[in-house]
Amino acid sequence: MSRRLSLVTLGCARNEVDSEEIAGRLDAAGWELTDEQPDVVVVNTCGFVESAKKDSIDTLLAAADTGAKVVAVGCLAERYGKDLADQLPEADAVLGFDSYADLSTHLQAVLDGVPLESHTPGDRRKLLPISPVDRQQPAADLNIGIPGHAGGPAVLRKRLDDSPVAPLKLASGCDRRCSFCAIPSFRGAFVSRRPADVLAEARWLADHGVKELVLVSENSTSYGKDLGDLRLLESLLPALAGVTGIERVRLSYLQPAEMRPTLVEVLTGTEKVAPYFDMSFQHSSPTVLRRMRRFGGTDSFLTLLDQVRAKSPTAGVRSNVIVGFPGETEADVEELERFLIAARLDAIGVFGYSDEDGTEAETLPDHLDQRTIDDRVRRITALAEELTSQRAEERVGELLEVLIESVSEAGEGEGRAAHQAPEVDGTVTVTAHGEGLQVGDIVTVLVTGTEGVDLIGTTA
Repeated sequence: MSRRLSLVTLGCARNEVDSEEIAGRLDAAGWELTDEQPDVVVVNTCGFVESAKKDSIDTLLAAADTGAKVVAVGCLAERYGKDLADQLPEADAVLGFDSYADLSTHLQAVLDGVPLESHTPGDRRKLLPISPVDRQQPAADLNIGIPGHAGGPAVLRKRLDDSPVAPLKLASGCDRRCSFCAIPSFRGAFVSRRPADVLAEARWLADHGVKELVLVSENSTSYGKDLGDLRLLESLLPALAGVTGIERVRLSYLQPAEMRPTLVEVLTGTEKVAPYFDMSFQHSSPTVLRRMRRFGGTDSFLTLLDQVRAKSPTAGVRSNVIVGFPGETEADVEELERFLIAARLDAIGVFGYSDEDGTEAETLPDHLDQRTIDDRVRRITALAEELTSQRAEERVGELLEVLIESVSEAGEGEGRAAHQAPEVDGTVTVTAHGEGLQVGDIVTVLVTGTEGVDLIGTTA
């Protein structure tokens, strides 16, 4: 019987890891992964914001048009389950995270025309205790479906591309309660992976040609707290950097309120660990941040950035900000502008606030009208583009170590330096002197020009 399967991944790098785990399980069960005339299309959906939900639904509908069976997994499926199935009859099954361990059986049932009961959503924060430590991790291992926590990377992960860069999951879930965010409700409580499992997977990735590891989670600064050691990350990062074949380790998704001097020290002073700070400031007005149930403000954030740059003057820093949050005033927007102008960030993502189902922010008073939100998005986006272009221009004349990720027919390379993460930041276009460039090369580049946030340079 034909068991041909196409796997489509939407959303963040955490979903990319989940898809490679799904691919590994299905490959081991005898499924053929292909984009040509598949029998089943599995869509790993994103359920983060409205635009991502729409993309997920559009992708499911497009998959249905191919004539293949269509199965929805991932965050949108986990979050809405039966409601999604009822509103999207084109999907032959809607499965949650707990289905991943036996996904092959579920897909075979779909091929056989056996109706499957759609996933019933629940608040996954209630599945795991926050404490005590000795109860939480075994629960995650044994009886709760958490993507990326099943262990055994050689069996359970299959690379879906040949990029020299790969995401590596540190943890799943989040214990913070930001008023605008629904992620903890469908990704669950924060659960760290054991260091031995992370290192084993890093070695496996290195054996498969990976040069850069991008460490991902919902909140990487919390790593280790459920294992009894909040500073576990400070020892794990050097260990990962010491894996044979790995040339760069990049840490993402940092919570400013949880940053600590010892972590800054490791990120700025460890060979092969990128001095890169992906910090989710979200806003800088203390008033708005408190309504978001977050901490800090312009002055404390700038102090943190000063501490980082005192250790590494050319460190990369990126962030996302939300504008138009309920109750945001003109003075709050001006405070955000003050922060952005002083912060000298390399990359800034700007998002307009929108209600997320089941969040506290949805019930807050003083919602802004959509026109005001859109105006503020345009205003802050224009400022962000100007500021990040200026920051890129400051790097002209710097020598950067660039990992080449693609090479054009003309021999021109495109890659990223230590201050640039995949997908979300700029790139470096490289012209080589002497021998040609190859994917996976790490070359020293003199920056000679810019195009917005992107850099242009030549091998030194």
